[in-house]
Amino acid sequence: MALLERFFGPKADPAKDRLRPLYAAIVAKARAPGWYDNGSVPDSVDGRFEMVAAMLSLVLLRLENEAGQEANNVHLTEIFVDDMDSQLREIGIGDMIVGKQIGKMMSALGGRLGAYREAVGDDGKLQSAIRRNIFGDKAPSDEAVAYLASQFKSEAAKLTAMPVGTLIAGAEGW
Repeated sequence: MALLERFFGPKADPAKDRLRPLYAAIVAKARAPGWYDNGSVPDSVDGRFEMVAAMLSLVLLRLENEAGQEANNVHLTEIFVDDMDSQLREIGIGDMIVGKQIGKMMSALGGRLGAYREAVGDDGKLQSAIRRNIFGDKAPSDEAVAYLASQFKSEAAKLTAMPVGTLIAGAEGW
């Protein structure tokens, strides 16, 4: 079955397909130049992963606070896994290693979710989470971290104010 999916693509899944515009909006938001220019996020594979994980985390946290969105959270996470699997294969990672890398990415996403869940309402915690997650062992400027924290809070506020139906439909204007 996996071999056939590789040649012909995965079977259609209406529940996931309905969320693909939202995932595309998440990736577009994560690729916005401001993160990299004004926020000094490294423009690298790791930096781009961190921004996708951060924006996805903000959306998942928003959906967590809305009754009946559990399945959408699961499907959105599955789309993320599918995307990361595809990206790894595209850069030449072989079958034997992809699963292990996906496991690490899922663990990283879970860590980001926990960190941002606790930190979004607290500037000190949010800046600490950004330093640790976005920059790792690099030493960003205080201005870059403050910029990212203010932008994360702004994005979280936009998501909170947005009706869930609009968000699920692809978040026009987000």
